[in-house]
Amino acid sequence: MNGRTFGLDSQKRKTRLGHTAIHVIAIFVCLLALLPLLLILSASFTDEKTLAQYGYQLIPIKFSTYAYQFLMNDPEQLIRAYGVSLTVTLVGTALSLLIMSMLAYAMSRRDFALRHVLAFFVFFTLLFNGGLVPYYILMTQTLHLKNNLLALILPYLVMPFFVLLLRTYFASLPRELIDAAKMDGASEWRIFFQIVVPLSTPALATVGLFSMLLYWNDFYQALLFIDNQKLYPLQYFLYNLAQNVEILMENQTGQGVPIPYQSVRMAMAVLAIGPIAFAFLFVQRYFVRGITLGGLKGE
Repeated sequence: MNGRTFGLDSQKRKTRLGHTAIHVIAIFVCLLALLPLLLILSASFTDEKTLAQYGYQLIPIKFSTYAYQFLMNDPEQLIRAYGVSLTVTLVGTALSLLIMSMLAYAMSRRDFALRHVLAFFVFFTLLFNGGLVPYYILMTQTLHLKNNLLALILPYLVMPFFVLLLRTYFASLPRELIDAAKMDGASEWRIFFQIVVPLSTPALATVGLFSMLLYWNDFYQALLFIDNQKLYPLQYFLYNLAQNVEILMENQTGQGVPIPYQSVRMAMAVLAIGPIAFAFLFVQRYFVRGITLGGLKGE
């Protein structure tokens, strides 16, 4: 009996040691992932000359907010760019998640006659596209979306990979729930919004996060279709600012106000990544479950 108890205690100790080792490794990996972000944050608050002399440090050797003051020379335009990005991100994410989830749900229903046709169109656009010139003509000449916020929203409303991902998740839901709801007289809209959507929170939260990142980080659509500075999203505004700072650095004659080139770039990264990092905190509990949705299954 004592030998058996000793064996159980030994097994428990080994299990605890194994769990402790896994936690230590996980913490170490997390710290390694946070290290670049901490270096960027520290560099944005470091004096430009100190940064050039000593390089990147976890703790600023000479603390300075001059990079942020340089960026805040035109606070109205920066705030406007934040507003444009927030509007495009929130509206675009909500609409894209609604449209993609409804499309994916229709494709997952085995009793829907056109599901294979829809799947073909979605998968075809994942592999092929018309090219930049037809795309530009469509947006500017046909849809007349030049200098329009819809030009920043429409291109990402339906992302084929996300649709296929959601279809896989919807197809794994118990069919009996939908059949039971039908027998009780529930409409397709009620089945979708009151049964399917609540059961698919991890998948929807994950795809919503990816869509949010896509909208927030995009500057390519603005580069193509936005000329009005009042409609610049944050990423495109910072991109133009970085280009201007680089030009000023190349033409600097040593007179006038010094330009904190490296620290300004780091400060721009901090300003761009801040809001989306907070958004991740709200969906991170669904992220692990949603990211393991499984492979795309053929039917």
